[in-house]
Amino acid sequence: MRVVFMGTPEFAVPTLVEIVGAGHEVVAAYTRAPAAAGRRGLDLVPSPVHRTAERFGIPVLHPNTLKGEEAAATFAAHNADVAVVVAYGRILPPAILAAPALGCLNLHASLLPRWRGAAPIQRAIMAGDKESGVAAMRMEEGLDTGPVGLVERVAITPDMTAGELHDRLMVIGADLMGRALAALQRGALGFTPQPAEGVTYAAKIDKAETRIDWSRPAGDVHNHIRGLSPFPGAWFELGGVRVKVLRSTIGEGAGTPGTVLDDRLTVACGTGAVRLIEVQKAGGRAMPAEEFLRGNALEAGDEVS
Repeated sequence: MRVVFMGTPEFAVPTLVEIVGAGHEVVAAYTRAPAAAGRRGLDLVPSPVHRTAERFGIPVLHPNTLKGEEAAATFAAHNADVAVVVAYGRILPPAILAAPALGCLNLHASLLPRWRGAAPIQRAIMAGDKESGVAAMRMEEGLDTGPVGLVERVAITPDMTAGELHDRLMVIGADLMGRALAALQRGALGFTPQPAEGVTYAAKIDKAETRIDWSRPAGDVHNHIRGLSPFPGAWFELGGVRVKVLRSTIGEGAGTPGTVLDDRLTVACGTGAVRLIEVQKAGGRAMPAEEFLRGNALEAGDEVS
């Protein structure tokens, strides 16, 4: 089939590779424009999808908008059978949605209708969900409201981080979309409308919510930490310096929230405690808690904020 691929981050790359490997003709890749990087912001760095598309010789487009007659005409000229969208980062207007003969398919990293929106992986873990997954859905004008064609479920283990779930879903999602396109090509991909019950929205992560609140129950603190790991990272302050927590587990003991309980960097929460496994001081590298403690004199009874 003739495919227009639309995506930006690393999460979308395996799906693009899968589509090319399956023998489909990817006629164009839409992605974010190269972003400024480097110490002075003078270097322009293409997105992961941009780099991958160029490696396959796929024409790359990064329009500032998809609205308007010119954008619609450019898109329609691809004569695509289908558009595949994976974390593209832009809303598709009606003219774009209607252009491909077989519609637009989106790979969404949640078990729809739970966690529609921008940050489904982080929100699922932060909420303490026991499972997540990926869904191949037909796009419509609403935010992740379209009918679902295929779903693959994944268990969220107690200490799994958002980064680990991201990497798992990235691979599973590529395979799922490959199967969805194969079924679509032979006219065998059916779609089921999403139920009206169970709708939740995964709002974009705000920097204001990244600081650890030790007054919350240990389970909530642990979910908060792993849901924001590795990026943007949940953090606390020690001596006025931010310390990002990359990995934790439920610990033993209790005490005043924010109090260090032992020599293993177990910290008391509102109820229960969380043991910090891996941390990263501002400007430093990630390290195990044991190594961190050798350079930072923290003893039982000390407090972090």
